[in-house]
Amino acid sequence: MKHLLVALLFVSACSKQDVRMTQAKTVDPIAVKTAAAVERAVERAIAVTGTLVPDETVTVSTEVPGRIVAIRADFGQTVHKGDVLIELDRTEYDLQVERSRGALNQALARVSLPAYSGKIAPPDTTPGVRTAIAQFEDAKYKYENAAKLVKTGDISQDRFSELEKALRARQSALDGARDELRTQWMNVTALEADLKIAEKRRGDTQVRVPFDGVVGEKLISAGQFVKDNIGILKLVKVSPVRLRLEVPEAAANAVKTGTPLTFTTDAANGVQFEAVVRELNPSLDARNRTLTAEARLTKPDTRLRPGMFVQVRLVTERAAKIVTVPRQALYSIAGLTKLFKIENGAARLITFVPGPEQDGFVEVPGGLLQSGDRVAINELAALTNGMKVKQ
Repeated sequence: MKHLLVALLFVSACSKQDVRMTQAKTVDPIAVKTAAAVERAVERAIAVTGTLVPDETVTVSTEVPGRIVAIRADFGQTVHKGDVLIELDRTEYDLQVERSRGALNQALARVSLPAYSGKIAPPDTTPGVRTAIAQFEDAKYKYENAAKLVKTGDISQDRFSELEKALRARQSALDGARDELRTQWMNVTALEADLKIAEKRRGDTQVRVPFDGVVGEKLISAGQFVKDNIGILKLVKVSPVRLRLEVPEAAANAVKTGTPLTFTTDAANGVQFEAVVRELNPSLDARNRTLTAEARLTKPDTRLRPGMFVQVRLVTERAAKIVTVPRQALYSIAGLTKLFKIENGAARLITFVPGPEQDGFVEVPGGLLQSGDRVAINELAALTNGMKVKQ
């Protein structure tokens, strides 16, 4: 019994000594080096893809039907604004103009005007109107004399009534002659419009180049009869080109007219081009939730052609405030990135998704750190959350 009591006392003393040693080990803080989190102003940008598109593209056609006499440009050839590009046979249209001109001149002759020379003005009178005026004046003179004579009894009342009726008839005849003149003049103006339409249709047998460009495709050859509005050539305005890009919904509010961007293309390795956003679609595409934007190059470059695929860097914020820490403060394990914030003599574990790195400093997003906070930059593998440390 005595030996058992001694053994128990010995074991108890050993246990207390182990506890004191463990506590001493736990209390002992780890010495770490620290660095301050730094606030920086950086340029935020997103990477998207885009396509270069021509400034203008048009399918050239004719406004009138006819047989093609000549096409004065072929695939790949450069054409200039105002040049004659397509010609149709104009024989039928010449005849239509002559027929319309003849009808107009015939109507002008009815109102005593010379043949059409480009400008016409309505006549004040015609032989028919002048005859009606003379007859009316004669009837009026006789009526006025009879009105005096009937009062003195020199003529009978019946004779006076006949002259009064004759005056009214001549007045009606004069009004009818003037109405006829107005009707004939309206007919003249209508025939003049017909002539101008015929002349325009004849002019439409020549199709001119709407803008400086290059023939991208030839659809029909000379000698073929075409109806109106049938495509004959495709014309492309290759300079300046436009950059069309699709901006993700998350960045849609950051893109505005005047936003600068840069882009590269495999067709010009190592060259960075600049452009500025000029147009924005007022609504997002409901299928892929993207905003279509168009940018214009700051200066033209012959190396860029419509249809090229480009990689775009779009600046969304010029001077965004971010908090960064040195690269040495990061500790990655099992796919997680960690750092230890040192505060009140203890290490606090922070797990996060690191942002971009610049000049050896990595962004810590989400407001996890404030500028001036201290973070450990060594002994990271030995630290745990809440561990006591000394600097």
